[in-house]
Amino acid sequence: MLVSPAADRVGAGAGGGGDGGDGDGPRSPPQLVHTHEDVPGPVGHLSFSDILDTSLKVSWQEPVEKNGILTGYRISWEEYNRTNTRVTHYLPNVTLEYRVTGLTALTTYTIEVAAMTSKGQGQVSSSTISSGVPPELPGAPTNLGISNIGPRSVTLQFRPGYDGKTSISRWQVEAQVGQVGESEEWVLVHQLANEPDSRSMEVPGLNPYTYYSFRMRQVNIVGTSPPSLPSRRIQTLQAPPDVAPANVTLRTASETSLWLRWMPLPDQEYNGSPESVGYRVRYARSDGRGRTALHAIHDRVEREFTIEDLEEWTEYQVQVQAFNAIGAGPWSRVVAGRTRESVPSSGPANVSALATTSSSMLVRWTEIPEADRNGLILGYKVMYKEKDSDLRARFWLAEGNASRSAQLAGLGKYVLYEIRVLAFTRIGDGVPSHPPILERTLDDVPGPPVGILFPEVRTTSVRLIWQPPAAPNGIILAYQITHRLNTTNANTATVEVLNPSARQYTATGLRPESTYLFRITAQTRKGWGEAAEALVVTTEKRDRPQPPSKPAVPQEEVKARSVLLSWEPGSDGLSPVRYYTVQTRELPAGEWSLHSASVSHNATSFVVDRLKPFTSYKFRVKATNDIGDSAYSEESESLTTLQAAPEEAPTILSVTPHTTTSVLLRWQPPAEDKINGILLGFRLRYRELAYDGLRGFTLRSIGNPGARWTELTPVYTVRNLSDASLTQYELDNLSKHRRYELRMSVYNAVGEGPPSAPQEVFVGEAVPTAAPQNVAVQAATATQLDVTWEPPPPEAQNGDIQGYKIYFWEAQRANETERVKTLFLPESGVKLKNLTGYTAYLVSVAAFNAAGDGPRSPPAKARTQQAAPSAPSAIRFSELTTTSVNVSWEPPLLPNGILEGYRLVYEPCMPVDGVSKIVTVDVKGSSPLWMKVKDLAEGVTYRFRIRAKTFAYGPEIEANITTGPGEGAPGPPGEPFISRYGSAITIHWSSGDPGKGPITRYVIEARPSDEGLWDILIKDIPKEVTSYTFSLDILKQGVSYDFRVIAVNDYGYGTPSAPSPAVSAQKANPFYEEWWFLVVIALVGLIFILLLVFVLIIRGQSKKYAKKSDSGSNPKSAALSHGEMVSLDEGSFPALELNNRRLSVKNSFCRKNGIYTRSPPRPSPGSLHYSDEDVTKYNDLIPAESSSLTEKPSEISDSQGSDSEYEVDPNPQKAHSFVNHYISDPTYYNSWRRQQKGISRAQAYSYTESDSGDPDHCPLSNSNSTQQGSLFRPKASRTPTPQTPVNPPSQQSTLYRPPSSLAPGSRAPIAGFSSFV
Repeated sequence: MLVSPAADRVGAGAGGGGDGGDGDGPRSPPQLVHTHEDVPGPVGHLSFSDILDTSLKVSWQEPVEKNGILTGYRISWEEYNRTNTRVTHYLPNVTLEYRVTGLTALTTYTIEVAAMTSKGQGQVSSSTISSGVPPELPGAPTNLGISNIGPRSVTLQFRPGYDGKTSISRWQVEAQVGQVGESEEWVLVHQLANEPDSRSMEVPGLNPYTYYSFRMRQVNIVGTSPPSLPSRRIQTLQAPPDVAPANVTLRTASETSLWLRWMPLPDQEYNGSPESVGYRVRYARSDGRGRTALHAIHDRVEREFTIEDLEEWTEYQVQVQAFNAIGAGPWSRVVAGRTRESVPSSGPANVSALATTSSSMLVRWTEIPEADRNGLILGYKVMYKEKDSDLRARFWLAEGNASRSAQLAGLGKYVLYEIRVLAFTRIGDGVPSHPPILERTLDDVPGPPVGILFPEVRTTSVRLIWQPPAAPNGIILAYQITHRLNTTNANTATVEVLNPSARQYTATGLRPESTYLFRITAQTRKGWGEAAEALVVTTEKRDRPQPPSKPAVPQEEVKARSVLLSWEPGSDGLSPVRYYTVQTRELPAGEWSLHSASVSHNATSFVVDRLKPFTSYKFRVKATNDIGDSAYSEESESLTTLQAAPEEAPTILSVTPHTTTSVLLRWQPPAEDKINGILLGFRLRYRELAYDGLRGFTLRSIGNPGARWTELTPVYTVRNLSDASLTQYELDNLSKHRRYELRMSVYNAVGEGPPSAPQEVFVGEAVPTAAPQNVAVQAATATQLDVTWEPPPPEAQNGDIQGYKIYFWEAQRANETERVKTLFLPESGVKLKNLTGYTAYLVSVAAFNAAGDGPRSPPAKARTQQAAPSAPSAIRFSELTTTSVNVSWEPPLLPNGILEGYRLVYEPCMPVDGVSKIVTVDVKGSSPLWMKVKDLAEGVTYRFRIRAKTFAYGPEIEANITTGPGEGAPGPPGEPFISRYGSAITIHWSSGDPGKGPITRYVIEARPSDEGLWDILIKDIPKEVTSYTFSLDILKQGVSYDFRVIAVNDYGYGTPSAPSPAVSAQKANPFYEEWWFLVVIALVGLIFILLLVFVLIIRGQSKKYAKKSDSGSNPKSAALSHGEMVSLDEGSFPALELNNRRLSVKNSFCRKNGIYTRSPPRPSPGSLHYSDEDVTKYNDLIPAESSSLTEKPSEISDSQGSDSEYEVDPNPQKAHSFVNHYISDPTYYNSWRRQQKGISRAQAYSYTESDSGDPDHCPLSNSNSTQQGSLFRPKASRTPTPQTPVNPPSQQSTLYRPPSSLAPGSRAPIAGFSSFV
């Protein structure tokens, strides 16, 4: 034992249980001891003050470790590195300061102070100082370096800082321990004193496999310097564990197993990788027999192990050690335990048997080998049965483990028996001896022959047959038959002796119609046996007997397993009854079964046995004579046998400790038919197994003076459980740290059944019966939750709480993510680390003690804080051309918060033209998850990096892509040329090299002439066409565009064609907005007004003249009537007819604001089609990629493309028309009558109106084609979904026109009307 020197110690000892489970005993009386004196430790707080040129004052404090009685102090000083100048003074033990004088100015001195005891001078404390120069606070060390990293030490190199004009008395090393973010606290881990010139030092006492960051301070006489900058973070090497598992206990588990438990190592004691930590169990027999066995457990949190395949009733010694990848730690202390008592595994040896009489024999044996006893032998049982018999063996009990013989009695005479012997313990019967011993009892006189019948009866003769005796009791030597008249005065009898093989006999010379008595006996070497008698009537008028009367059972003769059945015989039919047969039937649904077919012929009652207790039966009887069987008698009244003691014991399902002084039993009652009555309750017997922990002697008095043996285990304590419905019971008020044996039985009104097999349980350890209280969870960081709780109530702890299990899982994925953290200390909090950010977790806590785990607490919920997201899960590229690519990505698998957006960075892997441009694009919001990049160079490999953002950016995903054309892609098509028809543009090109695969489609790219960035305008153009027509509406008005064509095959996008000449997207103004049209309208209006004035004047004059006329005749008016027509011819204008009637136009196409507008005047020729469709206005440079036209006989609809990137202007301007422009007065509902049919010029949407006002069908080359394009898209728009090309046109023409193109056979509009709408 190591203790401090020169100290008083009071010691008291207490003994501990050998198996680690019974607790401490009382203390011994304290004894005072005194350790020896030693030299003291260093003085404390050496300091200087009043520093002058020739003197200074030195102060110190008493040593912390005096190690005895201080006798004084020694102080000495000398010039630095000049020992010949040393001056020494000895001071009394009460002096704690001293003024040093006689110094030389501006000279460096070394001053030392040491304490002394009677054992000598202690450790020296020293420092340097310059006289006349006051010391200052030192500076921090610099340039920290780490080398020689070992499991428990490292070497630090450093450069000293400013010394403060005095020597450095001590170096201090501080460390941050653990991973980054685990602990921000700096702790002092090492000090080096009196080494002022050190430039490196070894830092010992570190923990293996632990992260450290170091910093240093230097200390002089004034104080401590600021800390240095931290070193790099290092991890010490692994080492074997330093400690053994604690709290090792060993309990009996079964007859062949022991239950070993221990406290696992804390995390800080692993000294290595946690995945490599495990435990090794070593066990061997305490008596030294056999060999030592080892078992490894590769689970660092395992705390129990069941040692299997042990010998029964044998004591073992067990140890545990921890190991990791480097090696094993120390072994724990030895614990001992004994396996449970069992039944003997073999029978006694040297079994012999000797027949002593015809009904008894003596059986002898020797003891069972010790290895096979498996417990305390309580006695022996002799098993015997007749050889080749189906009957169950019978047992003869020989109590006491000293018994070696038994006298069997009541055996059958001259019967061959199989004999075996077994031993039994308190657990039960062991294995019988083998092989069985065969022994026959001695012979005796035989029993009566059986089965006597008279098959042939005449008036003067009879033939008799029989069977040998059921109990021959020896070898039959002869049979003797005697017969005489069955009269009282018959004094003569005929005797005949037959050989032993005879089975029949014929008697002759008999009197007719007379009754004879026959007697048959058998003979062995012991003599003649008992005779069998039978009557016979010498007549030929025999018949079957009549059935007996209804059987009766007196109630007083009803027993539990038998009844006395009585009856009256019926007529024997002149043939005496030979025997009766009894049948039984179990109620309510049993079948009739034979009970006995050999009831004596002269019996009128019979004991029916082998019945079940507490069971209802019915009986019937029949008689049998020489002729045959009678009918069965009438059934008896039903009766119920009495109750009997139960036959079976309940089955104990489990016995588990419930508290430290109680156990909980669970059982299953026996089957109802085995209770043999009404179940009244259960009887529980229990007793303490004293031998399990007995280490001394005890006294036991034996009341029987003739007893030869006694059982040393205590007697049972009995508890009656009168509730027959119970299936579990808590047995309380037991003693702690004791092993108990329990048995159960059932009882009814008659008695108690047999006890169950014994069950053992150790009392004193029970799992907690309540969960921890007030469980609270708080989010500490994005990956950590802090969990706190309070222990279970003291009354529910059932012993010392050894630790807690913290179960935690993601709330949305309980079955997939549940984890358990085991805390092997009775603390009240834990930090759950390495969690997923911004995720809801459920946490439940359970306490455990030495007996096992308690219940879990209700789950508590908390969400971790937001964190940077994980990298996007995938990055993909599509629509790769020579200058552009569509980049898409998948959201991160672990968003760890609310996604605020993404950052896309791309750059060429190699500089392009000497320039490496890095482009960064921030995408706001969690969508879209794609972006079109258009400023790439041809044939260059680019690196794309994408990362997501919550409150901070997460890691990035990276992928490379090389712009086209790829190998095998098509070559460039021919240079396109443009033809324009009004508001439609047709692009023509020629096919180029198809590459390694056939061309599958074409793509048209466009760019504003002044911007220079190409983008896809039309895609999925069928491979068969070499031209394409589209409306100017998909372009931005007033901007000039270049176009080029790209062929596509299975290898990708090919080389683009040369760009086309620039084409302006400016549409021509309508003719009614031209200045000349306004002038014409003004002139027509003026002429109309003049004509109207002229008509009015003429009309007025005509009325004036009419008033003056006497003849009464009225001249015709020269004015135009209201229904007359004015015909105008304006040169190039068509003739227009203005009518006062309304024109009903069936036009569903030009419906605006809920009313119909009239079509404008139609110029000639009639082959042109016109459209009143509004020109859709768009909000940005390029309108929607695709627009489709669906035309039906009665309506034409405008459907916006599904992949459009822009919204159509919700308030489009109304298209100009002649009528809308000028006839705004609602009184003018005159229509323009078209002189000829016409076809409109090319527009995005067209229709045809017939003379009757119904729309005509316009012949289209491909009415199902789709126009698509993607010249400009806002950032928030999604990637257009490519549409599958439709079938090509049926005609063979290579000119491809969408629905908005010119119809076949049409021609260009007439000059002057190309912009008429």
